Amino acid sequence: MSLPSWARLAPNRSIYRSNVTGTWEVYAWDRATGATRQVTDRPKGTAYAAIDPTGQWIYWFADTDGDDFGMWWRQPFTGGPNEPAAPDLAPGQPGGIAMSPTGVTAITLASEGTFKIHVIAGGEPSRLLYEHAEAAWVSDMSMDGELVAINHGEYGDFRHPALRVVRQSGEVVGELHDGAGKGVIGLTFAPVPGDRRMLALHERRQRHEPLVWDPVTGEQREIWLRDSGDLTAEWYHDGRGLLLRRDDRARTYLHRYDLAGGGLTLIETPHGVIDEATPRPGGHVEYSWSSASRPPVIRSTNGQVVMNAGGPAAPPSVPVEDLDVEGPGGRVHVLVSRPENSVAPFPAVFLLHGGPTTHDRDAFSPEVAAWVDAGFAVVRVNYRGSTGYGSAWRDALHGEVGHIELSDVAAVRQYVVERGIVDPERLVLAGTAWGGYLTLLGLGTQPGMWAAGIAAVPIACHQTSYEDEAESLRAYHRALLGGSPDEQSERYAASSPITYVDQVKSPVLILAGENDLRCPLRQIEKYVAQLAEHGREHEVYTYDAVRGNLVVAERLAQTALQLEFARKHVSTRGH
Repeated sequence: MSLPSWARLAPNRSIYRSNVTGTWEVYAWDRATGATRQVTDRPKGTAYAAIDPTGQWIYWFADTDGDDFGMWWRQPFTGGPNEPAAPDLAPGQPGGIAMSPTGVTAITLASEGTFKIHVIAGGEPSRLLYEHAEAAWVSDMSMDGELVAINHGEYGDFRHPALRVVRQSGEVVGELHDGAGKGVIGLTFAPVPGDRRMLALHERRQRHEPLVWDPVTGEQREIWLRDSGDLTAEWYHDGRGLLLRRDDRARTYLHRYDLAGGGLTLIETPHGVIDEATPRPGGHVEYSWSSASRPPVIRSTNGQVVMNAGGPAAPPSVPVEDLDVEGPGGRVHVLVSRPENSVAPFPAVFLLHGGPTTHDRDAFSPEVAAWVDAGFAVVRVNYRGSTGYGSAWRDALHGEVGHIELSDVAAVRQYVVERGIVDPERLVLAGTAWGGYLTLLGLGTQPGMWAAGIAAVPIACHQTSYEDEAESLRAYHRALLGGSPDEQSERYAASSPITYVDQVKSPVLILAGENDLRCPLRQIEKYVAQLAEHGREHEVYTYDAVRGNLVVAERLAQTALQLEFARKHVSTRGH
């Protein structure tokens, strides 16, 4: 289940997401009575939800067949009929929602090459506040409903957005733009009526750090820590302090920062990863915690378990081992999970993360646990392009996109083979989304290194993917590859797995969603057709929901299919 979020002016009213019924859905929780109820019930699950500051309404995004394209709906917290949040808006791809206690709501939807932010107030027709061809999304709205914060890529670099604050009239109040290669990401306004301070993240010192900004006066206050790692932040309920979440070498640490005196206090939490954390009235913090060996739990710094997920708990898995490998672009941080009751060298799966702007962590992963239980070591590589290691490492992808990441993977492969950790003849390359893309590219450009490949919802052809994908991903493609396919045709081709399909030697399993606007099916079909034309061994599995896999049974089926494919081509018995 997810960490419960709560209404700012009604802190006993919370919502959370859970898969206890077998599908990820939204639930309401009245903390005063302890009562919970299921709010949504959709065949493909519900991915996005929010509660308004007064606690009167629960909002969620309803797409069509899990395709991430639809509209926002709402329902009273206490139950009642569903109603569209903005009935006069055409469906689109969600890009954020913000609400104020005054009843004003701002909604971002993308479609037909544009990103639009509309304002809805008091049952009146929606009003267009912002529109642009480059990616943009609403970040937050001030408590009085007067100011709206917008992250945007108008300056041509979606990966490093600027932050603009406007009034309801559309008048620009202030803007933060730190120039090329340095983004400013708006988080939230201070949760105090009449307080216009905005909490944001900047990267002026080569990592994400918090910034408190008054968009009216222009006053800025940077929050700096000596400790390494990327930072994010959240307001305490009274606006006098910040909860800092620091991500360093695949683990998470919490700190409280006092804005009045500048004092910094480490908050004691177990060793592992905190996916989400939020302060509560009274000063304690609730957070979602797990480690590679321990399944998730919702904890509080007051020592209590906040909620139990319901249903049987996941069994524990093995702890993770850290490696540091010298790669062609610097030291690469690697996480290795070894199967118990087995002797090295192990058969192994190199499980490549998606994104690419995410990273693997010491968090519980059912997928990793399943591979380990099947007798495979799992090697996870935080290659160049990963977050969590500073801006320079994250932004190292330029020019030879895909090949850069795989050169780090190759260095790690050599390291673990030379040290007898894995068997070079029994290695599977696998991943989802960007990790699936790297898998297909690796099978074509490193054909002698992998016994088999498993690519879930991959990019197989950048150009075809660009033609069919969601608007936000087109913006990301342009930022990553330096323009559209028409502007950078050679770069798109050089980074596409389909360019190297004739060099694939190993059997490959491809999993694809039929309604997926993130990794469209047509470009995968083109790749599979060329695999068949060259007589390469392959299997394809398609399903009717996107990569989020909000239906538990579908996730289980796909995991079983991948393990079966791997066992077919790689023996788990020692040589």
